[in-house]
Amino acid sequence: MIELKQIRKAFNQGRPNEYWALNGIDLTIEAQKVTAFRGPSGSGKTTLLTIVGCLARPTSGRVRLAEDEISGLPERFLTDIRRSTFGFVFQQFNLIKGLSALENVMLPAFPTGRPHRELRERSEALLDRLKLAHRREARVEWLSGGEQQRVAIARALVNDPKVLIADEPTANLDTTLSREFMGILEGLHAEGRTVILTSHDPLVVESAAVHRVVSMRDGQLTEG
Repeated sequence: MIELKQIRKAFNQGRPNEYWALNGIDLTIEAQKVTAFRGPSGSGKTTLLTIVGCLARPTSGRVRLAEDEISGLPERFLTDIRRSTFGFVFQQFNLIKGLSALENVMLPAFPTGRPHRELRERSEALLDRLKLAHRREARVEWLSGGEQQRVAIARALVNDPKVLIADEPTANLDTTLSREFMGILEGLHAEGRTVILTSHDPLVVESAAVHRVVSMRDGQLTEG
């Protein structure tokens, strides 16, 4: 369970262009469920996602993960939490060009100190599960959009996270590939993972795979 209490987030605080992206968010995200944040551009949903995933700190408010308050922890502890608890699929995938699909999947696991052979076997198994075994040695810039997304999903899963976070996961995909992603998402939920995503795609937010839709506008919750 992830609990947010009175979360506010400012950018350029104290400057003429100060902007409050989040304005008092109170929210509990259930474990082992699929939760989607929905809202127009600028609603604050991506900012909220970064705070949930410990990629950013709130300006004020508290974040609890299970029974622990984590919003005030030093960065080195947050880094450990990100690595062990969360897997991230970014909207632009953020794959490293010039590296193969397999190398991209392995990257987040290197700091864990696990043996290289074990990491390679784990990464190859994930690519095989996502039907990309035949593309594991291909540079990621040679892959299609759908293939790149599956590499990004495999990379997010390499450290076996409890929580998968995806920002607009179908934004760059056609309908067929979007439905394929939702099928993958259902499989991840069936494994007992918590999935948190942002989307304004009806195919996502109206899917039976999504248990809860949280609507946002102007940095606040409007429903859900």
